Amino acid sequence: MDGTIDLAVIGGTGLYQLAELQDAEAHQPVTRYGAPSGPVRVGLLDGRRVAFLARHGEGHSLPPHQINYRANLAALQALGARRVLALNTVGGITGRFGPRVLACPDQLIDYTWGRISTICEEPGSEVVHVDFGEPYTRALRSAVVDAAAGAGVALVDGGCYGATQGPRLETRAEIARMRRDGCDLVGMTGMPEAGLAREMGLDYACLAIVANWAAGAGPDPDEVITLQDVLDNVAAASSGLPRLLSALLSRETAD
Repeated sequence: MDGTIDLAVIGGTGLYQLAELQDAEAHQPVTRYGAPSGPVRVGLLDGRRVAFLARHGEGHSLPPHQINYRANLAALQALGARRVLALNTVGGITGRFGPRVLACPDQLIDYTWGRISTICEEPGSEVVHVDFGEPYTRALRSAVVDAAAGAGVALVDGGCYGATQGPRLETRAEIARMRRDGCDLVGMTGMPEAGLAREMGLDYACLAIVANWAAGAGPDPDEVITLQDVLDNVAAASSGLPRLLSALLSRETAD
């Protein structure tokens, strides 16, 4: 290994591999925080070194609140990653964010609880107070938006991601509250991942894949969300992902 990874991708629900990776090798470094969710697969995409990690494990064995987010990011960093693109399967709350939409949010609200959310947890750790007013790295987020436009992939630029505890889906009242709070999207894995990436000094952006309307948010308030619907919508929404990644890798992220 030459110690350099051009981009690390973390896959969410329904995205357990990056089939376009060539000559992929599996790595599973044990970090100071423990082991990551599964093997980190490092290979070539358009001649650039890319790492892929399935956030929930390749068999989707880890619920959102039991993911070792610190170990996942530390493993990617140890392998040489400096830029992380997080793929998050989400529900849509407001009108622009219906099923099969791709979005690159620029804000988030954390509703999770009980998760280890900082690298300052262990006794003797240095206490860091990172600026988190803009939770996603501006340069990387802009590069993702530009890459989507260049690749002809429809993408909503902006929006607020609300991170909930899971693994259950939310009630209508909870979604109504989130809408009042200003959330456009709801997912279960956006935090503490984004905050930890900031503490670790990693460039980080989110590509949200809308799998369904959140409870009571769509045109049919009585719609029942099934896992198959979610998987079908994720597959459709992510069909342009290889083109977007290729376009992103062809660009240099501005400082």
